[in-house]
Amino acid sequence: MGECGAAGDVNSNVLLAPSTGDAQLDKAVWQWLSWDKNQSTRAQVQELLRAGRAPELRARLCRALSFGTAGLRAAMGAGFSRINDLTVIQATQGLYSYLERTFPDLRQRGFVVGYDTRAQAASSCSSQRLAKLTAAVLLSQGVPVHFFSTYVPTPFVPYAVQQLQAVAGVMITASHNRKEDNGYKVYWENGAQVTSPHDKEILRCMEQCLEPWAGSWDESLVESSPLRQDPLQAICDSYMQDLTKLCYHRELNQQSPLRFVHSSFHGVGHRYVQEAFRAFGFPPPIAVPEQRDPDPDFPTVSCPNPEEGEAVLELALRLAEQEGARVVLATDPDADRLAVAEQQQGGSWKVFSGNELAALLGWWLLSCWRSRAPPGAQPCQLCMLGTAVSSKVLRAMAQQEGFHFEETLPGFKWVGSRAKALLEAGREVLFAFEESIGFMCGTSVLDKDGVSAAVVVAELASFLHAQGLSLAQKLTEVYERYGYHLSRTSYFLCHDPGTVQGIFERLRNFGAPRTYPGRCGAFGVRHLRDLTRGYDSSQPGGKAVLPASRSSQMLTFTFQNGAEASLRTSGTEPKIKFYAELCAQPGHRSRQELEAELEQLIQALIEDFLQPAKNGLTWRSP
Repeated sequence: MGECGAAGDVNSNVLLAPSTGDAQLDKAVWQWLSWDKNQSTRAQVQELLRAGRAPELRARLCRALSFGTAGLRAAMGAGFSRINDLTVIQATQGLYSYLERTFPDLRQRGFVVGYDTRAQAASSCSSQRLAKLTAAVLLSQGVPVHFFSTYVPTPFVPYAVQQLQAVAGVMITASHNRKEDNGYKVYWENGAQVTSPHDKEILRCMEQCLEPWAGSWDESLVESSPLRQDPLQAICDSYMQDLTKLCYHRELNQQSPLRFVHSSFHGVGHRYVQEAFRAFGFPPPIAVPEQRDPDPDFPTVSCPNPEEGEAVLELALRLAEQEGARVVLATDPDADRLAVAEQQQGGSWKVFSGNELAALLGWWLLSCWRSRAPPGAQPCQLCMLGTAVSSKVLRAMAQQEGFHFEETLPGFKWVGSRAKALLEAGREVLFAFEESIGFMCGTSVLDKDGVSAAVVVAELASFLHAQGLSLAQKLTEVYERYGYHLSRTSYFLCHDPGTVQGIFERLRNFGAPRTYPGRCGAFGVRHLRDLTRGYDSSQPGGKAVLPASRSSQMLTFTFQNGAEASLRTSGTEPKIKFYAELCAQPGHRSRQELEAELEQLIQALIEDFLQPAKNGLTWRSP
C-alpha cells in the first residue's frame, strides 16, 4: 500500500535551485524538481528558472488542478496546474486512496483505463503514456487493471466499467478541446461520470498523496504485470452486440440507397463507427480521408469540435457532394459527441443543432418502442432526460405522449447518474441528451456516445427516406405536433475569472442587493433560478429542485412570453455560455414570428445582462 507524502517533503538529493525571492514559489519549484522524472517537463521548469520568469512559474506551480467536468482538464506541460506525468500520478494516487477506503473488494473487481490519441511533443506527453502511468499507480498497489491496448472511444470506458463490474475507470482525453489540452475523466462503479461527493473526496485524497510512491513511475508494469488485462476485443464485441438492441429495421438498412459520409475529426471514431454500421446491416459510411486517421495536431480544422458547425465540416460536406451522399455524420476526437448535416433540395446543407437532433431522436426512439411494445403497454414507465440548459421539446412530447421527462444539471455526469437511479427504480430510460450534441440512446452506456448516436441517426434517416421524407422535413412535423421549440446557443470568451464573477454578481444584485432583474429589454421575467445559490423563485420557499453547485455559475430566466434563457460558465473552457429557447404551443404562431421574437430576446440578453463591450468579452464567430 502506498504511503501518503506530505506536501512539504522533498528529495534532499535534488540540486539546490536558484531562489526566486518568493518562499512559496521556491518550495513549489523544489517539490517539482524533486518529484518529476519526465526530463522534458523538468527542463521546462529549469528553463523558466534560468530566464527569471517568476510570474509564469507561479502560474504553473502555485496553482493546483481541480475537478471540473468529472475529472481534470487543462493544458499539457510542466506544473501542478497542468496535465502531465506528475499530476496524473498524483490524481491516481488520490483516487486509489479513496477507492481503497470505499471498496473492500477493490483488488477483486479491478479498474478500467482507456485513452485517446492526444499528444504533445514539447512535454513528452501523450494520452497513451498518461494512461500507462495511471495504470502503473494501481498495478503497483496490487489492483488489477483492465488496460485497453489501443485507443478507444470515451464511451468504451464507462461501458467496460459496467460490463466488467470494476469499481471505477479513467479515460485520458480532452474530447473536443484545443490540441494543447488533455484530461483525466473519472467514471464510478455505476458507469456514470463521477459526481459529488466522490469528486471532492478524490481531490482531498490527492492533496494528501502528492509525493509519488515507489512504483508509480514504472509504466513498464503495463507490459509485465500479471494483474494487467486487455479488454479491447471482448468489450468491442460486447458493445457492438448490445448496440443491435437499438436496431429496429435491419432489412431496410441493408436495402437503403441512402449514402453517408463520416468524419472522425482526426480522432478515434473511424474504426468503431464503421463497425457500428456493419452491426446495423449498413455498408460502412464513406470516410473523409484527410480526417480518418488519428492526428493530435488536428491539421484540417481550426477547432476539433464538430459542434462549431458548417465551417469545420467543410471537407465532409464537399466529399458528400462528390459522392452523392445526403447525410454527413461527424464524431468529435474521442467519439462521444455527434454532429449531423443533411443536404436540402436546393443543394444547401442544414447542420442540425443538438436540440433539433434530440427532437428527432426522442420521437424516433419512442416510435421504435411503440413498434415493439406488447399490446396495451403504456409509456408511463418510460423516461427521457435533458439537461437544464437544453431544449424542452421532450417535455412537450412527454406531456402529450405520457412518458416521464426529467431535467438534470448541465453535464452528462448528472444525466448518467440520474439514468442509473431511474433504472434501479424499475424505469426504462429510452433517451437522454444535452444540447452540445451529446446523446445517450438506450442505457448500455450511461454517458453520451457518438458511435451509437451515429448509427441510430443513420437508421432514422434511412427509414424516413423510404417514406419520402428528409430529416429536416420530419423535424418540421415534430415541431408542428409538439410546438416549435426554437433555440439559440452561443458563448463569449473571457479569460479573467474576476470579470466573469462580476457579471454574475451584478445580476444577483441588479439595482439593489440580492435583487435579480425583473426585465430583459422588452421581456418581463416570470421566474428566476440560480443554481449557484440553490434558489428558484417558482418553487415553494424559493428552494431549487435541482441541486446547487457553488463551483460554477448558472442563472436561468423564464420570461412572460414562454421563453427561457440560461447563462452559465463552462467547466472546461474560459467561456460564458448562453442558451435561449422560445417554446410555443402547437399551431399558435408562425415560425417566422417566433424566430424574430427569439432574436430580439437574445440581443437584449447580450446587451443588458452580459454587456460584452464593457466587460471585454469576445463573441464566438458564427
